[in-house]
Amino acid sequence: MAEIKRASDRIGTDSVGKLLVRFSIPAIIGMFVNAIYNIVDRIYIGHGVDELGIAGVGLVMPIMMIIQAFSMLVGIGANSLFSIRLGEGRSDEVEKIMGNAFTLLFLIPGVCIILCLFFLEPILRDVMKAEGEVYKYAESYLRVILYGAIFAAMSPGLTHFIRSDGHPKTSMVVQIVGALANIILDPIFIFGFNMGVAGAAWATIISQFISFVFVMSYFNSKWTRLRFHFRYMKLNMKLTAAILAIGFAPFIMQFAMSFVGILQNAIILKYGGNEALTAMTIFFSALTVIIMPVMGIGQGAQPIIGYNYGAKRYERVKKCFLLAFAACSAMLFIGFVVMQFAPGFCFSLFSKDDGSLRASSILTMRICTIMLPVIAFQGMGGQFFQAIGKPLQASVLSLSRQILFFIPMILFLPLLFGDFGLNPIYGVYWAFPLADICSAAISFIFIRGEFKRMKTIS
Repeated sequence: MAEIKRASDRIGTDSVGKLLVRFSIPAIIGMFVNAIYNIVDRIYIGHGVDELGIAGVGLVMPIMMIIQAFSMLVGIGANSLFSIRLGEGRSDEVEKIMGNAFTLLFLIPGVCIILCLFFLEPILRDVMKAEGEVYKYAESYLRVILYGAIFAAMSPGLTHFIRSDGHPKTSMVVQIVGALANIILDPIFIFGFNMGVAGAAWATIISQFISFVFVMSYFNSKWTRLRFHFRYMKLNMKLTAAILAIGFAPFIMQFAMSFVGILQNAIILKYGGNEALTAMTIFFSALTVIIMPVMGIGQGAQPIIGYNYGAKRYERVKKCFLLAFAACSAMLFIGFVVMQFAPGFCFSLFSKDDGSLRASSILTMRICTIMLPVIAFQGMGGQFFQAIGKPLQASVLSLSRQILFFIPMILFLPLLFGDFGLNPIYGVYWAFPLADICSAAISFIFIRGEFKRMKTIS
């Protein structure tokens, strides 16, 4: 464990800018690759099956996001605690954290997966409002995904430890291997085996299993002294509570997003039908390519912020946050430009349609991303408070956009637009930028207050 501590000490002494580049670039690439997991199936389905297949996959995304939320609850929570303990010099606890995280990553998402399989039909018909061809595609895809979803939870959850162990490039490689496998297997299963939407799902879960194998191989290699021990896999209630408390903010944000996704899909189907649902799914697929790298910057900053906060080096904490925030803002601005000025290119990745679906998708992209750059406040704000071990503030910021602002707006604005004789579906689109502005303001207030508090105790 002494070697691990010496490697981690560099996080408290090396240039913050260089550290952020070192940790963030692999994380950005890794998250970009993770985005490929989310969109490559839809690209192949859009061109090889039909557009309703995209709608079916989009309809079940909230269920998959719930499983990912449980992975984030444990993986990010344990990783933040891991970094803080190293910063405090308590390196003897890190393998205990890892062991408890492994057990939690198996048990919590596992229960969720079993429940989803047992109640699959009522979830799709009664909750997701799927019917007809869309139901057929959604059921075919989700059933297969759930068979292997435990690896989708465990692999990314455990990958965080590779990064905090001082090997961000290895973490990146693990994610790249899985994504490349998915890209290769998708056409084989969809076209070669003529399995359609189900083939895309099989390609995904096999790829996630491959990533899991690579993660476990790292922790049995010469590159690290860290090991998973059975004696540490027995849950320690105090340690478990600490992991879940710190991971609650990203969990509740992801969980809220899945709940909002279910509500949003139902409202879209009500006011716009299958075409509007397909357009929104295409928009979210393109948006994922922008958002995932931004999350990578936050993940790269987390161990730096957490370590230096634990070591009471608050100026380094502030500097890391500001550099990460600037990088996120720049990336989001680039995404804003692409969405506003080249939405047709984004759409063409998923469909060859040249009629109403194309027009609907372009309109969706342009309206929903008008305030895209300002979400850096909320994105980095939540990651910042999570990294310094303040789950309450992180949870409030994570919930602000989805619960406090977006849900009321997505319920109210379509009615308002309809009262003024406009298409109610436009109200759904405008809920996005308005919620972005409101949540950015709340995040700014919280971050400014914490900076002032650190100044008084430094």
